[in-house]
Amino acid sequence: MRMRQAAVLDVGCHSALLTVVRRPHGQTGLETVLSHKVRLSLHQMLAPDGQLDEQGIRSVQQAVAETMDANPAAQSRVFAFATSVIRDAPNRDEVIARIAGATGTRLRVLPGREEARLAYVAARQWAGHTSDPLLVLDIGGGTIEIASGTDREPHTVHSLPLGARTITRRWLPGGAASSSRQLRRVRHHLRRALSRQPGLPTPQPGGHVLASSKTFTQLARLAFAQGEPSCSRNRLSLTGVQASLALLADMDPAHRGELPGISTHRAEQSLAGALIAEALMEACEATSVEICPWSTREGLLLERLGSTH
Repeated sequence: MRMRQAAVLDVGCHSALLTVVRRPHGQTGLETVLSHKVRLSLHQMLAPDGQLDEQGIRSVQQAVAETMDANPAAQSRVFAFATSVIRDAPNRDEVIARIAGATGTRLRVLPGREEARLAYVAARQWAGHTSDPLLVLDIGGGTIEIASGTDREPHTVHSLPLGARTITRRWLPGGAASSSRQLRRVRHHLRRALSRQPGLPTPQPGGHVLASSKTFTQLARLAFAQGEPSCSRNRLSLTGVQASLALLADMDPAHRGELPGISTHRAEQSLAGALIAEALMEACEATSVEICPWSTREGLLLERLGSTH
């Protein structure tokens, strides 16, 4: 059976991930040919102004070299891109140039609105061939993305600098709130920032609300483990977010990785992620979301395969 193949290297705050997929002719799913991940901790290697320090640059160089070496036959066809931790760094051009010089791979950066569009494209394909209204919410490290529409391309896209890493660094140093007053301040900031964004979409009759990103996935697993009746591993309610938020706020960040669903390397940002999820669902009037495992990376893979319907 004839197949097509595509490869994407996604360099983010927590990892560099090379994904190679193929799609058998006439099939709708993506079959993973290769997945090679190198763990990174770039949030620990940022200067106060967001510049990536020397250790961070070298760790990215090593990660890119290792992932590309994992599949040398596909190197010339890999779409390599960096997410907001590099995209928004003041020394971005230097970082990209040094990585290219050391590895031969030049990272591209995607504007936030393009990330939102690709997340929608992926979610639409994952949801199936339907023209039902679709609202897609995505929480990244630097930004959040919102997209909606009824077609293969979104009608509206938004990208705001309210990601989990951004909020942690600016409002919750070390990942903890010093007091209930501090939590209220962060909530107020998020709600005000979202209320000032014109034209945020809301769920439409007969439509679906899909939530992409590790943040939503981990919150759903935590809420389900707590026995929230309106949640499952694949569905997260606003009440489930709020229950998880209360638990995370009361816990030392060093021990959050022991909770069901919360990974150790994202534990510090998990409280900010829950606060953002709460404010985002409130602003978009979403009382419940379905967890979608596909996002920007899968959108790129689908478009490179020419597989978007």
